[in-house]
Amino acid sequence: MSGAVDLSSLKQPPAGASDGGGGDYAVSEVDFETKVLRRSMQVPVVVALYSQRSPGSVELVRTLERLVAEGGGTWDLATVEAESNMRIAQAFGVQGIPTVIAVAGGQPLADFQGAQPEPQVKQWLSAVIDAVAGKLEGEGGAEPQPVDDPRFVAAEAALERGDMAGAEAAYEAIIAAEPGNEEAKNALRQLRFLSRAQAVPDSAIATADADPANIDAALAAADVEMLHQQPDASFDRLIAVIKKTAGDDRTKARTRLLELFELFDPAEPFVVAARRKLAAALY
Repeated sequence: MSGAVDLSSLKQPPAGASDGGGGDYAVSEVDFETKVLRRSMQVPVVVALYSQRSPGSVELVRTLERLVAEGGGTWDLATVEAESNMRIAQAFGVQGIPTVIAVAGGQPLADFQGAQPEPQVKQWLSAVIDAVAGKLEGEGGAEPQPVDDPRFVAAEAALERGDMAGAEAAYEAIIAAEPGNEEAKNALRQLRFLSRAQAVPDSAIATADADPANIDAALAAADVEMLHQQPDASFDRLIAVIKKTAGDDRTKARTRLLELFELFDPAEPFVVAARRKLAAALY
């Protein structure tokens, strides 16, 4: 959700709006700017939109109230009765109740929908807190810093643990939620390449050189060369295959070459040069 929602319309409540009551953490349109937007410059604020008619959402609010009391001020809570604060629900694009959104630095950072078990809520809160650590004003009054998306933090943490499958699933989930997220797409391409190339032995280059007609060996050798930071050699190997093949073999080599191109900025000189060689090989 990071950066996808404009909350500026909630800085000015409509005339005649009521504070709504509802307890220590209750927030309405009247005090949303103070209790959520301004407060989120200091610590992340978890906004819980619920309905009194939904027992599951009421129970989730109670869980969050208990957890924030145990949180030692590392985050704050804002509970919003959705039916009496429709502008808040609309601003967040809420599609169901309950919905929980973390706001940091005045911007939505992460969210989930539906009642969740307490261990899962705790895990989500930990990811939010880790993502903003040292980047908000906090107690010291420092200038707020850009906040990391906790979804990417979780993916990177999986990579650090060597959990390639977990990291891939995390990036795929981001792309499913935000099909236009180029950062996640690029990360997923890099990860899939590494997973494939690291499984190929260095001897693949010698194998391919000894058997030039073996297309699969050429693809494997190109991966090893790329892994060893030799993009020119990798590209040239695949372009040579494309020049001398046709049909499915040529398509296979061309597809792999285009995948490798996508690992880099298309304006990189060696990518531009390789694309020219590819055009010449094809036509």
